[in-house]
Amino acid sequence: MQQVSRNDPAPSRLRYRIQRMMLTPVYRILLRVGLPLAVVAGGAALWLSSEDNRDWIAMTYADLEAMVHERPEFMVKLMAVDGASDALAEQVRARLAVNVPVSSFDLDLDALKTAAVALPAVKSAQVRVRQGGVLQVEVVERVPAVLWRDGGELRLVDDEGVTVGSAATRGAHPDLAVVVGDGADRAVSEAMALMEAAGPIKKRLRGLVRQGERRWDVVLDRGQTIMLPETGAVRALERAIAMDDAVDLLGRDLVTVDLRLPRRPTLRMTDYALEELWRIKEIQAGDTH
Repeated sequence: MQQVSRNDPAPSRLRYRIQRMMLTPVYRILLRVGLPLAVVAGGAALWLSSEDNRDWIAMTYADLEAMVHERPEFMVKLMAVDGASDALAEQVRARLAVNVPVSSFDLDLDALKTAAVALPAVKSAQVRVRQGGVLQVEVVERVPAVLWRDGGELRLVDDEGVTVGSAATRGAHPDLAVVVGDGADRAVSEAMALMEAAGPIKKRLRGLVRQGERRWDVVLDRGQTIMLPETGAVRALERAIAMDDAVDLLGRDLVTVDLRLPRRPTLRMTDYALEELWRIKEIQAGDTH
């Protein structure tokens, strides 16, 4: 009998492996997504390999950026300084040096704030771009609390001991008390407490002198001085004022009221008062004999 040959329907080993591979999700994703991406990336890399093409992209991006930045709604046309005196406002404008009109994208608001706070008279500042193209600088100005005579110069110092500026003359700030001495600017808070306690004798107060960076002397008119201790200075001054109310202590011919030793206050009289005292004692001694 003649044998009949039949075709084997089974795939070859290679086709079988390819079919199995195509059934794998990873390979299907690579063929459907990865291969097109690779072709596109390769074409883009080939196109970007040309320097002219790269320059064209850079110029196009710069033009688009300029078009967006220079749109009217993004332009700053005015700078406003609020919360500051006229003189300080001019200093802030000069320090920030913003040339308007300028795009808001070209402004570094943090750097502008740092520059404003660097001014001695500025305690704090906030910088923002307000609607309508206004660069608004809100300033909290330091308020001078005392006049500090530092050598031959008069300096304005706030309640935190920060030097705000200089004063041309004492008469330009008659409402401020004068503090003198090394370290006086670092003890302004205590000086202000003493000035508040000295309310009853405020008209006679001429200033406070810092001694050895440790304690204060209260200087009054008529050349009188109240020497205060290192600690409890406010209480000692209040005690001196109480004695003045009781026996008119500061109305007498005294040069110094020394309260450095709270339990042993010492009074120093004027030369004329001493002479009168000795004269009275001599008269009394003569009458006795």
